[in-house]
Amino acid sequence: MTGLSSSVALVFITTFGASAVEAIEMVTIVLGVGAIRGWRSTLAGTGAGLLVLAASIVVLGLALSAIPINVLRLVVGTLLLVFGLQWYRKGIRRVAARGLAGIGEEHFEGSEHQGPGLDWTAFTLAFKGVVLEGLEIAIIVVSFGASARQLRTAVVGGAAALAAIALAGVALKGVVTSIPRSLLQLIVGTLLTTFGSFWALEGLGVEWPAGDGAILGLLALYALAAAAYVSVERRRLFGFAPGG
Repeated sequence: MTGLSSSVALVFITTFGASAVEAIEMVTIVLGVGAIRGWRSTLAGTGAGLLVLAASIVVLGLALSAIPINVLRLVVGTLLLVFGLQWYRKGIRRVAARGLAGIGEEHFEGSEHQGPGLDWTAFTLAFKGVVLEGLEIAIIVVSFGASARQLRTAVVGGAAALAAIALAGVALKGVVTSIPRSLLQLIVGTLLTTFGSFWALEGLGVEWPAGDGAILGLLALYALAAAAYVSVERRRLFGFAPGG
């Protein structure tokens, strides 16, 4: 009985931890997109992604682990790179030109959607982030739970991780929305570019040396590059170059 309890605890802890890593990436994308583009369309995309994920799990069940996840990573990673690099470039230019312009001081292209209809950019980014990370959580849960003959425990562990990270995201929503908008756009652009690079190259078969830990390395690389470009752009705009 003790052995069974230990096995259940191990399955729960393993699936909770592994799912939490993916859930953090999911919530990070949703928070960033919502803070810049607005929450209505972002939450709609998140809800649609969760519905697609739930339907996929119900229909595919144990066969979910056979989905070619690398193809999905390549497609979604490339799309995130398209959006991320645009926001990354615009964020660098605006932070360099305006400093830390506060929220509400200006509305620029790529800021919160003001029209009556759905903001498809926010919807698509949130939808793709939720579906991709959600499928990875599902694959972790199904494959590990089935192999350990503890599928129910694995499902509980994955669901608990997703709920815990989502609640933390809700708690941090106010912190995210208080960040100056120009800086926020650069931060989100850096995050999307980081995740896009990681997933796209993984989809091409690249084996990252530190696994998911490589995300932190990519994030640091893009952040340092952004800081350098902001400095160069400020010198160009304000004439701080030597001899200028």
